Amino acid sequence: MNLSKYIDHTILKATATPSDIKQLCKEAKEYNFYAVCVNGCYVELAKEEVEGSEVKVAAVIGFPLGAMSIGSKITEALSCVDEGADEIDMVINIGMLKSGNLEYVGDEIFALRNICKNKILKVIIETCYLSEEEKRTACQLAMNAGADFVKTSTGFGAGGATLEDVKLMKEVVGDKLKIKASGGIKDKETAKEYIALGISRIGTSSGIKIVS
Repeated sequence: MNLSKYIDHTILKATATPSDIKQLCKEAKEYNFYAVCVNGCYVELAKEEVEGSEVKVAAVIGFPLGAMSIGSKITEALSCVDEGADEIDMVINIGMLKSGNLEYVGDEIFALRNICKNKILKVIIETCYLSEEEKRTACQLAMNAGADFVKTSTGFGAGGATLEDVKLMKEVVGDKLKIKASGGIKDKETAKEYIALGISRIGTSSGIKIVS
């Protein structure tokens, strides 16, 4: 099993500096990780740093709360795509989902799907804040809007990925969408448990530890 190709090597903390991003990209190339995952202001820099390698650049949108307007998420996504992002990891509007405004959540995913036509779109549902029914609904909305992935967590919420949540998500999306587990995956054994459940990607800042 080539664990490195499951890893989105990630740095999203508020204190991340340009030198941190350069180091992240250097490590991603050295360990042959699938992608680096960065905040929007660093997409252009990351793209330059991974040039000539197979490493992709993933950018987060509406991160980490998801509570921005659809218009602001569209603007952010357009900017990231223009600057070279290969993948977009968007956070849904969790409050709208929990209030039952499913049309709003579906519309925002669909809007970003339209912008990211030839890019990979991952939909972060932030499972730690959702009931089982809401998790199922969020996965269904992502499927309906034509997303490529559903993703468990931002890593900045009250909790990260759990095996139970991934099982539930897999039950809903089957083979129609891929799943990215993110938040709290820090060692090889845990990573392998998630892969055994059928996830396609792991978002982590512990990628080197996992593959070493």
